[in-house]
Amino acid sequence: MNQTLIILLGPTGVGKTELSLRIAEHFNSPIISSDSRQFYKDLPIGTAAPTPAQIQRVKHYMVGMLELSAYYSAANFETDVLSLLNELYQTIPVVIMSGGSMMYIDAVCKGIDNIPTVTQDIRTAIYKQFEEEGLMPILEELKEKDLIHYEEVDRMNYKRVIHAVEICRMTGKPYSSFRTNTHKERPFNIIKIGLIRDREELCERINQRVDQMITEGLLEEARKVYPFKQVNALNTVGYKELFQYLDGNWTFDFAIEKIKRNSRVYARKQMTWFKRDPEITWFHPDDEAAIIKHIKGEFIIS
Repeated sequence: MNQTLIILLGPTGVGKTELSLRIAEHFNSPIISSDSRQFYKDLPIGTAAPTPAQIQRVKHYMVGMLELSAYYSAANFETDVLSLLNELYQTIPVVIMSGGSMMYIDAVCKGIDNIPTVTQDIRTAIYKQFEEEGLMPILEELKEKDLIHYEEVDRMNYKRVIHAVEICRMTGKPYSSFRTNTHKERPFNIIKIGLIRDREELCERINQRVDQMITEGLLEEARKVYPFKQVNALNTVGYKELFQYLDGNWTFDFAIEKIKRNSRVYARKQMTWFKRDPEITWFHPDDEAAIIKHIKGEFIIS
């Protein structure tokens, strides 16, 4: 039987979790999370991490293994997951990877450029500058130090802008000089299953999911991690809005509406990224039988 990685991907709120459990049970496979915020401890509600009951059903990896202050990148994920897969494939032919963190999925499937790890002092300094001065001076620095990447990058995506300038400061070289975009071959088969819903259906699910998180205690979870609100792991939809409420800047109801809106915006960004990949075959999450049939048709799996 072929060593196969089945990747279940899609936007936030589309319904990956329950379907991934059923497909994993069908193929007697473990699940690797490719949700970059589920890697961190103390965030189970806001990241919709698998529950103890779900973990009881199916073995999960890459969930809750990091402290909030830990630095972790797509390059780290590539290294760790490839090592994990090498171990799992000794006894398990089929593994599921489920999540929606686009760069992390690509890192496993295609490889990622060997970009240096940013030191904590550089990261702290640039985020302090960002908080005090905004993004404009950092954009100007990127334009001066790496015009190529300045012309390519989404200048509204402050995380990518900041990361590029971090690398420029640390190495003294343009960020673009480290980007080769070389597609690395993998010693296992990859099947990409994309989950999609109508826009109105997805938006309604996202709204309901946010309401459910609030009911489950998202505000209390945000209060617990509030002292660490400056760390990158918490610069995340759900927490950053509630921190605005806890700071006294927003009302609670306004913060909730912002979580819903920002979640919908993030879902659109995810779909824009995924739609560029011709290797993804798209299904409605309810089409479980068709998804399993497709998997078996791609590679002969009994």
